[in-house]
Amino acid sequence: MTMQLKAMCRVGGLAVGAAVLMMAAAPVAAIAQDTAAKSTTSGAPPSTDLPRVTVTAPYTTIHGGYVISSDFRVDPRMPSVVFPAQALQQDDILSIRPVHLNPDEYLVLQECAQADCAQAANVRVWSSAGAVNTYVGGNAERIWIKHENKYFIFLKRLPLVTGACAECGDSFTSFEPVSPPMTLYPSGQAARMMQAKLAEHADDPAIPVVSQTHEESEYVVRFEGGSTVRIKRMHAASGSAPDQAPGVPAT
Repeated sequence: MTMQLKAMCRVGGLAVGAAVLMMAAAPVAAIAQDTAAKSTTSGAPPSTDLPRVTVTAPYTTIHGGYVISSDFRVDPRMPSVVFPAQALQQDDILSIRPVHLNPDEYLVLQECAQADCAQAANVRVWSSAGAVNTYVGGNAERIWIKHENKYFIFLKRLPLVTGACAECGDSFTSFEPVSPPMTLYPSGQAARMMQAKLAEHADDPAIPVVSQTHEESEYVVRFEGGSTVRIKRMHAASGSAPDQAPGVPAT
């Protein structure tokens, strides 16, 4: 069943999407390199550089020993995808808090699984019932970034599970770990029971973003249909030695 769904989703649009995912990160990296060069040659006071984090980035504050940034955005070429404006680095803590998700929607954090981003790996998935998986201290909202990579967030609509089987629950709870970017393939008993229905919606696009704003240290994004998510990234400030383990900062 999974192979059939994958075959249906391998369309030209996925190739274009992977290319744009790569392109979206390129201007950010170029800007960062240019800024670093200017700061060392212009005679102007250099920015305060922390390990892997620049304090002078927009929408940035320092609180509780952590640099906190809400610098995320939506690329106009892919209006359904939220990117960090600067690439996530090792030991960043990504906080993603769904305020509201509709019952048939799944919020997805993926990272590129290949250099060309033709394949992406699921890092975390949320349903309207909460996080499908947790890693860092059981915290459903925070993800410890263990390596630098291209990460992106999108909202996917899937058929309702209710009534698929007695043990299936109200939403999908397991997914294929790797797939083309911006796709989400359910697995497990519910997916087997709903194979035909899932095949009908295999090519449905991700849900577009309709508004985005920065509220102090949080980026707030609202998707078509009303689902709302609050996002921020955190990193230990230079010289700080918080008591919490990596991934569990005080807020």
